[in-house]
Amino acid sequence: MMTEQTREGLDRRRFIKDLVESIPDALIVTGLGSPSYDVFAAGDRPGNFYLWGAMGGSVSMGLGLALARPDKPVVVVTGDGEMLMGIGSLGTVGVKLPPNLSIVVLDNGHYGETGMQRSHASLGTDLVAVAKGFGIAESFTVEDHAGSSEIADRINAREGTCFAQVFISAKESPRALPARDGVYIKNRFRDALGLSPI
Repeated sequence: MMTEQTREGLDRRRFIKDLVESIPDALIVTGLGSPSYDVFAAGDRPGNFYLWGAMGGSVSMGLGLALARPDKPVVVVTGDGEMLMGIGSLGTVGVKLPPNLSIVVLDNGHYGETGMQRSHASLGTDLVAVAKGFGIAESFTVEDHAGSSEIADRINAREGTCFAQVFISAKESPRALPARDGVYIKNRFRDALGLSPI
């Protein structure tokens, strides 16, 4: 039986700022909307790949990147709505389990980009249980700001795939918009990896 999630939640901007500052060498893929705004607000850098669309695609992209670049920590920062949209991607992550991949789900229990409708994450769906069911053993919840250090340590160690569900406030932060030019973002990211533009 599903039960409603009732948590006050963390300040998303503070949490992401602390996390991003602690993982300077990580490649970061963001889900559309607020996760992109949060990572951009924490400090734009060429190793950030902002997804403006492709809802549900951030984990798949992060997985491919982690497999292609085992020398770099890869972090996916997404929201509960997008994670629910692309939930099947966790199955492939659970099969591959790249040690350099970390998935950080900012869970405010709402679809923030479409009008703050409540998501299944606030109505009883346990994303950590789902991730564990797909085979991601290092799956856990975070409910305090100190959790950013725990996640950062795991990211920097690159010793196993991890999935962190971070309970954040549903309060909206001011929008901080990264570039919307997909070709620019792609080529800047490729350049940061030592690859030529395409």
